[in-house]
Amino acid sequence: MEKKVINTEKAPAAVGPYVQAIQKGNVLYASGQLGLVPETGVLAEGIEGQTKQALANVQAILDEAGYTKEDIVKTSVFLDDINDFGTVNEIYAEFFEDAKPARSCVEVANLPKGGLVEIEFIAMK
Repeated sequence: MEKKVINTEKAPAAVGPYVQAIQKGNVLYASGQLGLVPETGVLAEGIEGQTKQALANVQAILDEAGYTKEDIVKTSVFLDDINDFGTVNEIYAEFFEDAKPARSCVEVANLPKGGLVEIEFIAMK
């Protein structure tokens, strides 16, 4: 089974030695998406802005790979502050609607570039 690198200019470039996503067979493994605006490389403002942008980046990777959010089976959400859980949850629920995947959500000490939220996913066709 061949490993295919997924890369789109509609999501931010990697900030380290990794790729946006890898497809192997029918499974898509995506790197964590911060709330970085692809055109500027700057974080969106506040937890709401960063969450919406991180999910827009998730959508851009899905689109590039030919997947939909309904194909996502697992996400991991990393928060700089667990007190933002309710805000992130609300935006996350709107994004996924009835296609909610399994999920982990944890508070971490720090995120790259001073981010407030990071979302990674696994999708399967």
